[in-house]
Amino acid sequence: MTRSILGQMMTSRPCANCQGYGTTITEPCGECAGDGRVRARSTVQIDIPAGIDDGNRIQLSGRGEVGPGGGPSGDLYVEVHVQSHESLVRDGDDLHTPLAISMVDAALGTRVEIESLDGQLELSIPQGTQSGTTIPIRGKGVTKLRGSGRGDLFVHVEVVIPTKLSEKEAEILRSFAELRGEKERVSMSNTQGGETGFFSRLKEALGR
Repeated sequence: MTRSILGQMMTSRPCANCQGYGTTITEPCGECAGDGRVRARSTVQIDIPAGIDDGNRIQLSGRGEVGPGGGPSGDLYVEVHVQSHESLVRDGDDLHTPLAISMVDAALGTRVEIESLDGQLELSIPQGTQSGTTIPIRGKGVTKLRGSGRGDLFVHVEVVIPTKLSEKEAEILRSFAELRGEKERVSMSNTQGGETGFFSRLKEALGR
């Protein structure tokens, strides 16, 4: 008990001998020193639900540290870190992937195979597809963690322009431009970034 300007104040604390348990162990265990628990490592198997995202935590009730003096065990919290994919970028329940195609395939249309969570998918590229076009594939994204269904997969198309042309190739393009009545824009120094740079820009745009 102490005195202060507010009057007498009383504080309480556990007994220094029994720590509030009400009993003392005269001959404590040499391994646990009377605490009733010892440190040990164990392996725990965890079920990871579909759709879990980076930073999510899984709670395992009663799988944490044993309480002192034979008290109840605490909980174990597992924080999940999701590894990045080589060609798929996640944005919530949706996925994004880049696709580089040649200007001939963009002009004439084609069918290509793309990677997805379900394996290889065949995708139809319409005739006249422009660089920067986004093609959605519904229901091929990530399984929704809370709710039903899946997100979508978005394919971002980039038309790759050749960095070098042979004289014959350049002549063919000049002839093509003349047939369409277009002003000649073809030269031997045409350049444009490839798939690697485009994928980096896609990840930056999605904040990944």
